[in-house]
Amino acid sequence: MAISFDKAFGVHPHAMLIRSQRAELLASNIANADTPGYKAKDIDFASALKAAKTGQMHGNSMVRTHPEHLSASTNISTNGTKFRVPNQPDTGDGNSVDIQVERNLYTQNAIEYQASLSFMTSKIMGLKKALGGQGA
Repeated sequence: MAISFDKAFGVHPHAMLIRSQRAELLASNIANADTPGYKAKDIDFASALKAAKTGQMHGNSMVRTHPEHLSASTNISTNGTKFRVPNQPDTGDGNSVDIQVERNLYTQNAIEYQASLSFMTSKIMGLKKALGGQGA
């Protein structure tokens, strides 16, 4: 009986990829907090995850030379990236980054990434135990 990694890992590999790219966007927002005219961006996680689950991911992908090979892609669709609606009035320089909001979102994203990583680790350990017939 073949092991289906898609079924074993569920949505977590897609979620980790999206959270990784979201961390890059949030870090970019933090880095550009003092850049005049910079607009804060974020990923619509729900729509990006839905696109990832339905196989609508874009970017670099590997060529499958056999129908039973796993497919892989390295980027999520850029339609999930949107400008954030500012919570504060314009300070005059056109920058829409609220550094406190960005730091909080970055921390929350990191915690959620870590949760998915912990889940994946426990699943891998369980599969390893099942395949090896012994404890990890």
